[in-house]
Amino acid sequence: MTPTDVVLAMFAAYLQQDRADAEQLLHADLRFTSPQDDHIDRAAYLERCFPTAGRVSRQDLLHVTEADEQDVFVMYEYQLTTGETHRNTELITVEGDQVREVQVFFGGRY
Repeated sequence: MTPTDVVLAMFAAYLQQDRADAEQLLHADLRFTSPQDDHIDRAAYLERCFPTAGRVSRQDLLHVTEADEQDVFVMYEYQLTTGETHRNTELITVEGDQVREVQVFFGGRY
């Protein structure tokens, strides 16, 4: 799989809440960083962040761009079940066929 394929598979696993697929796609040494999470590990990500898809009623990937042979930028727009719409950007590092690092940059309401 290409880095883009891995990233798209991970977004699909998140939205479908397919933890088994997500676990196969996440590197054992995953590091996840966002304005709310500082370099948390795989276990913390699966506990705190992965289960949040239920609050999303819609998510559209607006841009998926490979920056180099490992890094993929993704800009997406999502609507919460409350009706609010937001945009975020992520830089996702892929190692082999697994996500090794995720850096999330939150946007505001759109």
